[in-house]
Amino acid sequence: MIRNALTTVISSILLASTFACSPASDDAAPQDTSTTASTPSPTPVADTEVSGFQMPALPVDTSPEITPEDLAERLEIIASDTFKGRAPGTVEGEASAQWIADEMARIGLAPAVNGSYSQTVKMNAQTVDLEKSGLSLKIGDEDLELQAGKDAVFWTKRQIEGPIDIADSELVFVGYGINAPEHKWNDYEGLDMKGKTAVILINDPGFETLDPELFNGKSMTYYGRWTYKFEEAARQGADAAIIIHETAPAAYGWNVVSGSWSGEQADLVRAGNGMDRVPMEAWISNDIAQKLFAHMNTTYADMKKAAYTRGFKAVPMEGIAASGSITQTVSRKESQNIAGVVTGKTHPDEYMLYMAHWDHLGEKKNFATDDAIHNGAIDNASGVSLMLEMAEAFANGEQPDRSVIFLAVTLEESGLLGSAYFAENPFIPLNKIVAGINTDATFPRGLSKNMEIIGSGSSQLEDRLEAILKTQNRYVSPDSTPQNGYFYRSDHISLAKKGVPVIYADGGADLVNGGVEAGQKFAAEYTAKAYHKPADEFNPDWNFEGVAQDAQAFHALGLGIANSQDWPNWYEGNEFRAIRDKSLAE
Repeated sequence: MIRNALTTVISSILLASTFACSPASDDAAPQDTSTTASTPSPTPVADTEVSGFQMPALPVDTSPEITPEDLAERLEIIASDTFKGRAPGTVEGEASAQWIADEMARIGLAPAVNGSYSQTVKMNAQTVDLEKSGLSLKIGDEDLELQAGKDAVFWTKRQIEGPIDIADSELVFVGYGINAPEHKWNDYEGLDMKGKTAVILINDPGFETLDPELFNGKSMTYYGRWTYKFEEAARQGADAAIIIHETAPAAYGWNVVSGSWSGEQADLVRAGNGMDRVPMEAWISNDIAQKLFAHMNTTYADMKKAAYTRGFKAVPMEGIAASGSITQTVSRKESQNIAGVVTGKTHPDEYMLYMAHWDHLGEKKNFATDDAIHNGAIDNASGVSLMLEMAEAFANGEQPDRSVIFLAVTLEESGLLGSAYFAENPFIPLNKIVAGINTDATFPRGLSKNMEIIGSGSSQLEDRLEAILKTQNRYVSPDSTPQNGYFYRSDHISLAKKGVPVIYADGGADLVNGGVEAGQKFAAEYTAKAYHKPADEFNPDWNFEGVAQDAQAFHALGLGIANSQDWPNWYEGNEFRAIRDKSLAE
């Protein structure tokens, strides 16, 4: 029984702080799931306490049909305080992964990972000791100690306990910190960054100019992502890399920065303990940046204008230097990607993929309010609930020709690491994944007249989705905020880099009741009040009719591909098309 397996697993977590999700039986293998689930379903029990951990019971009244009630029930459980924000590597976070595995078994999915529902992801948990760590700036004759959380957030990707020190490192304003030969752009040209600290703008030059010939105009490219900027600074040999926060180009406020990058941070176990990364990575508030540029007898606005103008040359910030030290705890942990499958009847070795990340931020006690649990109801209990609802429909419907796999990945909030791990260590060949659908942060705001495609204009999956939406009397909307770079900020990008076409779409803002104004109001309030905050909690007043409608569209899209012999691809000219073509040729 799955419940008995879970009891054993949770007990082992408490003893060893790690576990692997158990299959329905020791020798289980992918099964024929042609009609009703072939995996035995346990009899759901009331909530039980296992070795001090309270595990919620599996849902008892979900149906094979896609319904708003099912979606709400699963979301409420996944986002409950029981799992304390689903931080990877924690007892509660890994228990939430086990809950998803149990639910996959209950609804009839076969284990997809060599007889298991779990792919183990080895990770590091790193926590900066703020009593022994700090970052200061010498500005002329002034020594400015930056207050953690208020003025700056800092950490290191080096996986040693430290202390890791930088001293009197000269600051250099490197604009957007981009080296992109295909755009004929190199902010580091002619620089030797050894012994220096890079000060960097967020996003990329096209955001400010809206010039479609400059990078991708309003639409953020990967070069605009904070992850790229820190990686490039390391390639340039810098002492440290400091990103200046600004709400509009970052697409989130300072409170998201101070909350997301404080407390325990997760990373994959890196070769060489990550010593190829800069000793210190940081964000500083815009107020601190303004003070730095004022010392240079200029302004933030003027320096930003210079940085997005072709021909920009990096500017030494004379008279300004950084010193800092990081001491941290480093512990090796394990997390889990969870996967179940409905095996195809004629082409079982070809796969239609659904994916969603199960993790969130956990408890953040450093800078949080009295409620420290970041429940992540919309981000991304909503996506997992939607994926499981479609999985139940597939598991209890007519067996598709191709296999359909459902993948719940970990460590998304730490930089899309769980999906990146799967992409580098796939348990099914990536060139056998025909196509994928990613569900991340779906708004339960009622029926909509449209669906918005994030990163629109990317793949042929968009044409298929548009045809399905017409049967629902809905229309497709292009990405409404391409400048925010959401296409590069969710797990599908890990597979896109390997060539696999994956679509990322959400129910649109043009609501049946209230129109665009009501839809945008919901999104704006969520972003301002709840995104990456404890307020992202389940609300019983949410309307899941639109989420169910989206799930029906995604189910139809996946079913159509699973029952076809088609291989959808990226559009001609897309950055991932050549990678996919080469992969398929192999």
